[in-house]
Amino acid sequence: MGAIEAVERALDAMGAVAVAVSGGIDSLTLATVAARRLGGRAEMFHSMTGSVPLEATARTREIAARLGWRLHVIDADEFSREEYLSNPVNRCYYCKQSLYAQIAQHTRAQVLSGANTDDLSDYRPGLDAAREAGARHPFVEAGIGKGEIRAMARALGLGALAEIPASPCLSSRVETGLRIVPETLRQVERAEAAVRERLPRASAVRCRVRASGLVIEIDEETLEALDTGARGEIASVVGSIFRAEPRLAAYRMGSAFIDPARIPIRKP
Repeated sequence: MGAIEAVERALDAMGAVAVAVSGGIDSLTLATVAARRLGGRAEMFHSMTGSVPLEATARTREIAARLGWRLHVIDADEFSREEYLSNPVNRCYYCKQSLYAQIAQHTRAQVLSGANTDDLSDYRPGLDAAREAGARHPFVEAGIGKGEIRAMARALGLGALAEIPASPCLSSRVETGLRIVPETLRQVERAEAAVRERLPRASAVRCRVRASGLVIEIDEETLEALDTGARGEIASVVGSIFRAEPRLAAYRMGSAFIDPARIPIRKP
């Protein structure tokens, strides 16, 4: 049985579903399968807040309109919570807790997330919030990882979307323990867009806000190929957005996250 069929079988046993769609390839693929399989019994929820890239919202709206989804754009309201704004190690717990609570106000359907088996090997406090809310993860239940999801997206006709790079929420760019400020997140988004415009072939670009200063992380291959002029141009354009001089470094996944052993986890 193929991956798509495995997810469809899991969905068949759930009745009506509500898919939490972040705008990334995982949740977009799950939503596509759910809409195709369940029709009117599937509805999608996208949270449009300061931590969500505007590009992700635009992408979600476009696909929803093209494929005829029942899409609800909501505000998860995580920015009203001090637990979230203080940016503890388990910040994602409070984000997902708020998201699932808001979805529950709009529907009684089974809430689904696009989490996959690759996520299980990482520290994901949002999965704790999902468990408490009764949310389910069809990809995990079907034993499907990121590579298979991209193959599913291609098979479903999602085209170039199957290749979009992973892009966690904008708050993940802020070093653990530094306060989350919505205006800063939009600066981060603008900075990353400006760098990608100049480096369209870069496989990874992250703007990290650290206690030690601003860092632009670029995949190692692209970074090593940059000459002095290109480095100076990137530093200049990012500096004009933040009014602070950034340094350039090789991309490291989750590098703004500080080990839980060094910063206490805020108790729910």
